[in-house]
Amino acid sequence: MATTVLNSTESPSYPEPTPIVLTKLLDQNEKWAEAHSELFPMGPQTPKVLWFGCADSRVPESVITDSIPGVIFTQRNIANQFHPEDDSAVSVLAYAVEHVKVEHIIVVGHTDCGGVKASADTAATQSPPFSRATALERWLATLTEFAWSVGPGSDITELVEANVRLQVVNVLSSEVLEHEWKLRDVHVHGWVYDLATGKLRDLGISAGRKGPVQY
Repeated sequence: MATTVLNSTESPSYPEPTPIVLTKLLDQNEKWAEAHSELFPMGPQTPKVLWFGCADSRVPESVITDSIPGVIFTQRNIANQFHPEDDSAVSVLAYAVEHVKVEHIIVVGHTDCGGVKASADTAATQSPPFSRATALERWLATLTEFAWSVGPGSDITELVEANVRLQVVNVLSSEVLEHEWKLRDVHVHGWVYDLATGKLRDLGISAGRKGPVQY
């Protein structure tokens, strides 16, 4: 098979991206807006819940909880992490707690999480210090170290739950909540979403300024 060698002045030719998927989204939005015209125009937001979830496309918080816009304030990232040094996550927490005045913060993991699986695979084949060469490696470094401390061969679902518990602790330990708790109580919860059933499960680790809370 002949190989085409590009001249240094030539640019590679790529097919034009299809606009079909974008057109479909716009069309669906128009139909949705018309079907829910009672929601618009929307006033100021007053959600009671802040959702720290995974960026996975299969876990859209408003859809799986059958919620309308304005109910859930959201931060989603790879493997539902809350890093105390991450300005994005901390600023979302601060805005939601201090300005929007949410009453509940829910950290939500999910089964078959790609970020958790990647961290577990790295922890099973390598030893610390783990590579931080790419943005994704840096983002997952803390989770990879945690997976390594748990031990190779850990059940992924158990690691997903352990990760949720860890992030709940991180949120509870934040300066944002420490300051807000002087004014009012805010509760933090840990849930896991099952991709196989579409159901959320409460891990029973809820806590507030006075410690564990039972629901």
